[in-house]
Amino acid sequence: MISQFFVLSQRGDNIVFRDYRGEIQKGSAEIFFRKVKFWKEDGEGDAPPVFNVDGVSYFHVKVAGLLFVATTRVNVSPSLVLELLQRIARVIKDYLGVLNEDSLRKNFVLVYELLDEVIDFGYVQRTSTEVLKSYVFNEPIVVDAARLPPPGPGSIFMQGTKRMPGTAITKSVVANEPGGRKREEIFVDVIEKISITFSSSGYILTCEIDGTIQMKSYLTGNPEIRLALNEDLGIGRGGSSSHGAVILDDCNFHESVHLDSFDVNRTLALVPPDGEFPVMNYRMTQVFKPPFRITALIEEAGSLKAEVIIKLHSAFSSSITANTVLIQMPLPSFTTRISFDLEPGAVGNTTDFNQANKRLEWGLKKIVGGSEHTLRAKLTFSQESHGNIVKEAGPVSMTFTIPMYNASGLQVKYLQIAKKSKTYNPYRWVRYVTQANSYVARL
Repeated sequence: MISQFFVLSQRGDNIVFRDYRGEIQKGSAEIFFRKVKFWKEDGEGDAPPVFNVDGVSYFHVKVAGLLFVATTRVNVSPSLVLELLQRIARVIKDYLGVLNEDSLRKNFVLVYELLDEVIDFGYVQRTSTEVLKSYVFNEPIVVDAARLPPPGPGSIFMQGTKRMPGTAITKSVVANEPGGRKREEIFVDVIEKISITFSSSGYILTCEIDGTIQMKSYLTGNPEIRLALNEDLGIGRGGSSSHGAVILDDCNFHESVHLDSFDVNRTLALVPPDGEFPVMNYRMTQVFKPPFRITALIEEAGSLKAEVIIKLHSAFSSSITANTVLIQMPLPSFTTRISFDLEPGAVGNTTDFNQANKRLEWGLKKIVGGSEHTLRAKLTFSQESHGNIVKEAGPVSMTFTIPMYNASGLQVKYLQIAKKSKTYNPYRWVRYVTQANSYVARL
């Protein structure tokens, strides 16, 4: 049971607010935002997803740069409320097509209608896009995708000169095309977040992949879909033993998926609900080839100076490009100044020294597969290090997005619609994207 629900912008503006029970004082949104913005209870870092202020519990998730928040005074399951917030964000996105501040402001009437059907007096009623269609009658005001701000990581796939819609499909599941037609389409994305820890010499210490097969359906008539995966796909330690086989530690499926033929030929059968949903979530700890090799070295260059050398090698195909690459490295607290030296001909690189957090930051707009990049940074200290440089520096962390690349080797072999129709236009290819969840190199 929740008392309030609201959505805040990054500036703290209250875009959507609904008070279901009237038991929490006014100004809760301002109290929440001030607490999150100036979070200091645990030192540096972001506020946790759940915290309590003066007897009021605040739950929040960040989606598309917006803060979705719920409050309550009673003892409720945090995982339940956080899942509810994620589902509300997904439903709003399904209806509006684009989830951002502009689309919320233009469609506030529709959003409030959705909220009234999803929650009644603080209790959850329904969160299915398909079921809500019977109760919600307002039409969305479509935000022109051409006027959207530049996308963040993973939201637009760029491959050569071809532009492809990304995981956030910018179409409403209820709005028709101009002329009253409805485009019969289905989109499939394989999204993987990888976690790797390298030793100081570049060897892999730990590796893990958290993946999901995401689907968004615009098909009418609820046709059955068949999705075929690798035939040699293994699940668990007793999985396939053939060379090069993909072995998943575990996986789970959406409630609409039928597994009758999965054990036989690794084919999933389902009747996709309207909107965006995860067909399958999986985890893999089998050793895989990392997309990047990163090494870092720090050496003293005098009593008050040191030099950092960071080398980055991209190990994927030259036909693939990684986007929005950011490398960060904590430095000793007594670091006062840094001078950077990039390799000759470096384009699209940014360097910065974050004085507040004593952190080196190196950004690369694009990295082509098979290329190598090096950064040298000369550090100046306010006091002698006394041999503690390596102890106080590092590790090096990295974030990135690689469209049309997947590290696990999991493949969607084909997508088949059981019901034949000339109006159906499924994408016969699948979009892949790999992102860094935790990519760390020790010194």
